[in-house]
Amino acid sequence: MSVTDPHTLAGAYALHALEPDERVTFEEHLALCAECRQDVAEFGATAGRLALAVSATPRQALKRIVLEEIAGVRQVPPRTVRRRVATSPRSARPRRFMLAACLAAAALGGVATWQHQEARQAREQAGRAQDSADQVAAVLTAVDARTHAASLPGGARGVVVTSASQNRAVFTASGLDTPPQGKVYELWFDEHGAMRPAGLLDSGRSDQMTLMDGTIGQATGMAVTVEPAGGSKTPTLPPVGLISFPA
Repeated sequence: MSVTDPHTLAGAYALHALEPDERVTFEEHLALCAECRQDVAEFGATAGRLALAVSATPRQALKRIVLEEIAGVRQVPPRTVRRRVATSPRSARPRRFMLAACLAAAALGGVATWQHQEARQAREQAGRAQDSADQVAAVLTAVDARTHAASLPGGARGVVVTSASQNRAVFTASGLDTPPQGKVYELWFDEHGAMRPAGLLDSGRSDQMTLMDGTIGQATGMAVTVEPAGGSKTPTLPPVGLISFPA
C-alpha cells in the first residue's frame, strides 16, 4: 500500500498491520510526532479493551482436571431390553428424587462458585490491563517524552520512549526474531553499568509495545538480553541490544 501522509498509519501501526518498510518509515516519523504517539497509544488501548470484552481465561488446572475426569467417566452401555421390576413408590421414588436434588444442588453450587471466580479474575485482569494502557499513554503523550532508538539482531529495531515527569519508560520492538527454545527476551534498566530487571517480552510476538517494569530512577540507558524462560535476576549473557538515554 502507498500512503504519503504518515499520520494515517497510526491505527494500522497500533494493530501491527503495517508492512515492514511502512513500519520502519512510520517509526521514524513517530519519534518526532507527539500527535501520532498519542494516536498510537489511544488506538492500542482501545484495541486492548475490545479484546478484553470478549476474552475468557480458563483456569490453569482446567485441562488437567478434565483429563483426569475423562478416565473415570463410564461409557454408555449397549441398549438392551430390560424387564421392568416393580418397586414400591414409597421407597424408590423418594430416593431418586433426593439423589437428583442433591446432585443438582452440588452441580449448581460448583458452577456458581466457578463463575464467580472466573468473573473476579476477569475483572482483575481487565483492571491491570487498563492501568497499564493508561500508563503507556501517559508516557507516550507526556510533554517531556523523549525517543531513543537502536538496531537489534536480525534487522529488528528497538525504540524506547522515556518521560522524566512520569519517571517511566515504554519499549517498542519491531521485527524481533523468536528467541531460542526455552529462552526469553528480558529488558533491563542500565544504571551506570549495573543492570536492573525491567520485564520480559512476549516470545510469540515479533512486534510489541510494553511498559517497562519499575521507574527510570538513575538509569542511563536500557538493555535487552536473552535469558532462560522466566527471566533472571542478573544478565547471564551480554546484551543483544543497548540504548543510551541522552543526558
